[in-house]
Amino acid sequence: MTDHDIPIDQRSTVAVLGLGPMGRALATAALAAGHPTVVWNRTPGRADPLVARGAVLAPTVGDAVRAASVTIACMIDYAAVRASTSGLTDRPGGTLVNLSSGHAAEARAMADLAARRGVDYLDGAILTPAPTIGTPAATILYSGRHALYQRHRALLDAFAGTGIHLGDDVGGAAAYETALLDLFAMSVGGLAHAFALAVAEGIAPAAFARFAKGIGGLLPDLTDRFAAQLAAGQFPADVSSVASAASALSHVRAAAAVHGIDAAPLEAVHRIIERAVAAGHGGDSYARLAQQLAGAGVDAVAPRAG
Repeated sequence: MTDHDIPIDQRSTVAVLGLGPMGRALATAALAAGHPTVVWNRTPGRADPLVARGAVLAPTVGDAVRAASVTIACMIDYAAVRASTSGLTDRPGGTLVNLSSGHAAEARAMADLAARRGVDYLDGAILTPAPTIGTPAATILYSGRHALYQRHRALLDAFAGTGIHLGDDVGGAAAYETALLDLFAMSVGGLAHAFALAVAEGIAPAAFARFAKGIGGLLPDLTDRFAAQLAAGQFPADVSSVASAASALSHVRAAAAVHGIDAAPLEAVHRIIERAVAAGHGGDSYARLAQQLAGAGVDAVAPRAG
């Protein structure tokens, strides 16, 4: 099959590259919104349910991209997108919306590469699970030229009930995503460690969960407090202090050691806290730790949109 064998109206067609759970959800949403949709995946069999709904399976990335005015890439990372599209030296314009995961520097490098190929570029970060795509529950962040975002708004709105454009800095969406993934990973790690310690102490998981949820309930207010104090550059310990956290964490480390539980995550956090105390910030709030980790960067960088 060649490019000319794909019977698609190029003016309104979307190509979806990558058919993992999220890519399949994006293609399904595009079809449901009435957009002619071309799909490509290294394993073609993943496209079968989409083809049954009316999508066209392209045999190559080139066939998919050249058949569409907008290409949505949803792969494991930016390296996979670069590798899959490396041979597309003759692409005559079009728009690439990259919804793959990566950090801000990678997004900016991808935008530079797209520009050299004559391709308009938007970067994005999907903040909700695949089953939400195409529903009001989905949230996707976008960054890049606002005029380009507006040009493709009808298509992008088909993917998420909440689409947020963060600004012209193409690395913005990836910056938000990596920071949020940081929060999620550290939270899950802490939850796993806490359950391990609770079970080692003979506490039933369900019984522990009852109280663990209360800790989670503290996070929204704590998040707002961090944001306000970092913005102001002032860290009053109106609730709890870094020094008190250092003391509490020493007890947790000791308990973990008694049961032979890996205390490396606790030790890493304890070192951060101890450095803050040694720098004279023991009487400050927990938000001081974020500034301690980032150094001058927190104060020097203007807040991003959102």
